[in-house]
Amino acid sequence: MKKYTLKRIGTSLFTLLAILLVLFILMHLMPGSPFNDEKLNDDQRTVLYEKYGLDQPVPVQFVKYVGNMLRGDMGVSYNISKNTPILQLIESRLPISIRIGGCAVLIGAVAGLLLGLLAALKHDTIWDSLATVISVIGVSVPSYVFALALSYYFGFKLRWFPMLFSADTLFKSSVLPSVSLSMFTMASIARFTRSEMLEVLGSDYMLLAESKGVSGPALIFRHALRNALIPIITVLAPLIVDLMTGSLVVEKIFSIPGVGSLLVNAIQSNDYNVVIALSFIYSAMYIGIMLVVDILYGIIDPRIRLAKKGD
Repeated sequence: MKKYTLKRIGTSLFTLLAILLVLFILMHLMPGSPFNDEKLNDDQRTVLYEKYGLDQPVPVQFVKYVGNMLRGDMGVSYNISKNTPILQLIESRLPISIRIGGCAVLIGAVAGLLLGLLAALKHDTIWDSLATVISVIGVSVPSYVFALALSYYFGFKLRWFPMLFSADTLFKSSVLPSVSLSMFTMASIARFTRSEMLEVLGSDYMLLAESKGVSGPALIFRHALRNALIPIITVLAPLIVDLMTGSLVVEKIFSIPGVGSLLVNAIQSNDYNVVIALSFIYSAMYIGIMLVVDILYGIIDPRIRLAKKGD
């Protein structure tokens, strides 16, 4: 297991370096430049290119960028907030997106598991049909529709929660966007939990466990749910990154100063450093979570753990 984990970490680091190289090349292939201001003449643009090192060959720029990144320097913004360090731009926005996305993941995962378990245990009943309808609605309806509906009813009509995000009321301001973002996750987890639990409940080893006198919660949680968790975790992993990096439309509806709007503004203004930094952070989070998922496989399923020891 230790050898496998170290191998996966090494592969992840190499993958991140390759992603960074691709991002760097793509940014320099984009049409236009970071200095598209009509007030600037050619000489002024030349001075700016020299100042930021953009006049050097791309391989030289990449090596310098990687070196600076290893020292914790991801460059400065060219347009959005001129000469402001990228990390300073991100540090005020990323925690907000992670907080709201993390709450959405927690709500969606717990509600989805409970809904899927209910549907599987009450198979072919009204509860199963109700859970299926909720799952279909959650997958089919975009998160911004839920956001608008929740904002109108609970924010405008009942005034239980603020309609716009405010740092002064952080908890209340996070409820509506978190719930609206969690709907797709809840529906996806519920569907997979139901299908996996039905398959596991009808398997031979479940009949063997029942014949040995195992029943009730021990049968469901110790044997059935544990064996159904692996595909559920596989589905949940990419959803975690998507939610924790923010949803642009939901951020706009609730005026949330997250990383989603920052990334779009950076792309529109050709702010290379901001785009590369945010894309790299997104990739690092995705690879990191998938690494954790691989390790969880060995913890949940002993057969996988034994197979990894043989590698």
